[in-house]
Amino acid sequence: MSRLAGGVALVAAHDPDEGAAGEDVGMTATAFLSVSLTPPMVLISVRTGSRMGDLLEGQPLWAVSVLAEGQRQTAGRFAMRNRISDRLLFADLPHERGPRSGAPLVTGALANVECRTASRVEAGDHTLVIGHVLAAHLPSPGARPLIHFKGRYETLG
Repeated sequence: MSRLAGGVALVAAHDPDEGAAGEDVGMTATAFLSVSLTPPMVLISVRTGSRMGDLLEGQPLWAVSVLAEGQRQTAGRFAMRNRISDRLLFADLPHERGPRSGAPLVTGALANVECRTASRVEAGDHTLVIGHVLAAHLPSPGARPLIHFKGRYETLG
């Protein structure tokens, strides 16, 4: 599957139960796609047993920021496994809180999509989370996409 080029996105949600003010959680995803136009729905694939997977079992609100080519570092830092906390990763990442989801939306992304979980499908070692789109924003519509191909982050040639 490494030969299938795909866009890179940051999936984020707010965990209100983590600490006094809660904590933002993020993960890099290349499995993000449109499911339906009417009503607007999208799908993400989340690894079973991951922090994001566990959080989305109880938190129905989440967001996706489709990353631009200049956001390779953001993709890399949220793709790291076994990190202690996402708090530091979000601390110096320019973002705003989504008005509908409460989740972080990355500044400079190609698009930000806020969602509410509609259904979940167990699929091997992953869960497919299908969400109703609550809102969509185009913070940098003229930017070029970040692509994942053969295990590396690339840009369009």
